[in-house]
Amino acid sequence: MTPDQVFQIVNLVALSGWILLALLPGRPWVATTVTSVGIPALLAVVYVAVIATFWSTSEGGFGSLPQVAQLFENRWVLLAGWVHYLAFDLFIGSWEARDARAHGIPHWLVLPCLLLTFVFGPAGWLLYMVVRGARGRAGAIA
Repeated sequence: MTPDQVFQIVNLVALSGWILLALLPGRPWVATTVTSVGIPALLAVVYVAVIATFWSTSEGGFGSLPQVAQLFENRWVLLAGWVHYLAFDLFIGSWEARDARAHGIPHWLVLPCLLLTFVFGPAGWLLYMVVRGARGRAGAIA
């Protein structure tokens, strides 16, 4: 299998989790099992396998930005970095969905946060924290 083929597969797996979070907000098993444990665990297995197999074949490191750039010149290590993002962003999106349910935040307010988390990770989490904070101060938002 090529890194491009694995990329396509892991993207579809992660996307399925995001679709579940968006479309089945009332199903607690989605955010408590499938998207917070199941899919991230599967992605973690892919990550570990890629790192274990290809890490030693890559130049570079984490000591400077040029070293990081050199590290990610290896397409397999670049793929591992992408899988890392997919797993953690989905994990955070699952937390947002669970936390919103626990705090009574309407799903329509969480959807933009999930979308932003899916595309821009920390920016989506930040938006969710703003929504959560505003909801706490303003009371129920219809």
